[in-house]
Amino acid sequence: MPNTMTNEFLVEFFSEEIPARMQARAAEDLKRLVTERLTANGLTFTKAEAHSTPRRLALVVDGLPERTADVREEKKGPRVGSPEQAVTGFLKSAGLTSLDQCEQRDTGKGVFYFAVAEKKGRETAGVLAELIPAVMAELPWPKSMRWGTGTVRWVRPLHSIVAVFGGRVLDGGFDLGGTQGRIAFGNATRGHRFLAPDAFTVESFADYQEKLRAAKVVLDREERKAKIKADAEALAAKEGLTLSPDDALLEEVAGLVEWPVVLIGSIDESFMDVPSEVLITSMRTHQKYFAALDKAGTMAPRFIVVANTETVDGGKAVVAGNERVLRARLSDAKFFWDQDRKTKLEARLPALEKITFHAKLGTVAEKVARVQALAAEIARTIGADAVAASRAALLSKADLVSEVVGEFPEVQGIMGRYYALGQGESAEVADAIANHYKPLGPSDSCPTAPVSVAVALADKIDTLVGFFAIDEKPTGSKDPYALRRAALGVIRLVLENGLPLHLTAAFRDGVQAYNRGDIGAPGAVAEQLLVFIADRLKVVLRERGVRHDLVDAVFALGKQDDLVQLLARVKALQNFVSSDEGANLLAAYKRASNIVRIEEKKDGASFDQPVDAARLAVPEEQALAAALNKASATAKPLLDAKDFTGTMAALAALRGPVDAFFEKVTVNAEDKDLRVNRLRLLTQIRTTLNAVADFSKIEG
Repeated sequence: MPNTMTNEFLVEFFSEEIPARMQARAAEDLKRLVTERLTANGLTFTKAEAHSTPRRLALVVDGLPERTADVREEKKGPRVGSPEQAVTGFLKSAGLTSLDQCEQRDTGKGVFYFAVAEKKGRETAGVLAELIPAVMAELPWPKSMRWGTGTVRWVRPLHSIVAVFGGRVLDGGFDLGGTQGRIAFGNATRGHRFLAPDAFTVESFADYQEKLRAAKVVLDREERKAKIKADAEALAAKEGLTLSPDDALLEEVAGLVEWPVVLIGSIDESFMDVPSEVLITSMRTHQKYFAALDKAGTMAPRFIVVANTETVDGGKAVVAGNERVLRARLSDAKFFWDQDRKTKLEARLPALEKITFHAKLGTVAEKVARVQALAAEIARTIGADAVAASRAALLSKADLVSEVVGEFPEVQGIMGRYYALGQGESAEVADAIANHYKPLGPSDSCPTAPVSVAVALADKIDTLVGFFAIDEKPTGSKDPYALRRAALGVIRLVLENGLPLHLTAAFRDGVQAYNRGDIGAPGAVAEQLLVFIADRLKVVLRERGVRHDLVDAVFALGKQDDLVQLLARVKALQNFVSSDEGANLLAAYKRASNIVRIEEKKDGASFDQPVDAARLAVPEEQALAAALNKASATAKPLLDAKDFTGTMAALAALRGPVDAFFEKVTVNAEDKDLRVNRLRLLTQIRTTLNAVADFSKIEG
């Protein structure tokens, strides 16, 4: 009888501190590599769970059998009586020496040799012992190191390996190379470096997790994150504050501590006149502190720090030490802020001539000049203040050469706004400077103020046309200049603000702003970019539940570069084809198109000439011709007025006459002239519908 007993496999790699950014990915890689090898060895399991802390990477796999299953392998060989060369090759490939070791079977297509091998199952413990070093060698650390005299690389110096299967330590180990020797598999690990440094042994994952907790280690990353967040929110609430949300910092801090102890400290009031974005960036970047907000949503003079230890004084010394460190950090930030305000943004513009935007696209100063011209043109098109847009574009990059942005690049644009307000610029100019990089991603807010929108569009369009003009387009997963993000930004800015903007003209203006003969033809670049935008738009609309084939059908009309009108047309088309009338009319369109295509190929001629009304012989074709003429006459002014819903309603009236035509009329009549006229009538169906969208692109 097969052995049905299952066991648990626990492995832990205990080392010096693993960089926080590497831990979660390493845990997933460990799980993937181990489970892939288990499957390859024919080992089934019920659950695999990976964990990481600053000093350990662990995996538990449950439901493993004690042995791999016996395997019977068969290999079909040549036909009995085949040439000796074929037989010899088969025996060699099967690892056999004689045909006596083969079976002969009649397959119905002749008698063939079969090599049959019975492979006995292996002890799972043996498979696991071999698997661990193989996985360790393959684990893709972003950076790794050697230590001592060892030759093997690992993320940080490795101290021990727990490898337990079914409560028993596996035989084996991991050779570090050189004279470092071998780390034997064991069942002993250690807890918190300072609070519980002594070794202890484990028998199972439950035992391991429980003893780690007793040794001041919270193994589960999500549990550490939840504790940090809850404790930080509680501390802030005690002072009438709220925790400033920062998921990225929470993720990072969870990788810095094994036993999170959350504490709150004070920021010297003398620093609070520095913009909160600078304070928060300095705290999170250098110190990994969370900020707190008052009831008005303004940054409070408090910071929240997550320590990795408990102290007898309840953390007072830790807080005091962090307050001293923070004071030094913020002193630098305050100095930079005070110095920056002494120089006007215009005075910084010459320094942009020394910063290269791209070797083939000139300096940042040249980019600013292009964006300035483009922003003014876009502003005029969308009804924004062109003078304000031009001014904002001129100053938009000046903060790149400020001291604060040099120290904290994350606040570029934001600091430009503060400096602009400080020197008396209008709020709409200052806001446009702050927002011209937006939206930076799908979760980022999209500017809505007209001047901000104009400058943000100009900045992105200049980037897109420049890199497309020098043929630096995204390829596959590679997009070093974030052009896909820029394109999605353009789409969001246009759609979310309902802008009446023709992108082809904007792209042409963008190319012409370079004023260089080597930068590519405006028309060609605009055409390439419109295709690129169309591809990105399909992604955006698919996420909104819009079918990609409908987008294709509208784009196929050509010159569809007004995204707002395009979306309205697509939505009306989606509603139309979802209705009974639309679905049936689509089916009729495809039927008519197929007939016309076949007959055009047969005759070597097209049937796009006008229908001869005198040759409409039966009532059904007369009714269809009249309906087509009426639908075209009704739809055209509606289409010109961008009333796409009304246009679709006009087309829907064709359903009855089209159905009746196909039911009663024989298209390929024996009378040649009658046949040609009816094919022209079918062609008119196609032409009438294709005025709205290319129905041949629509699936279904």
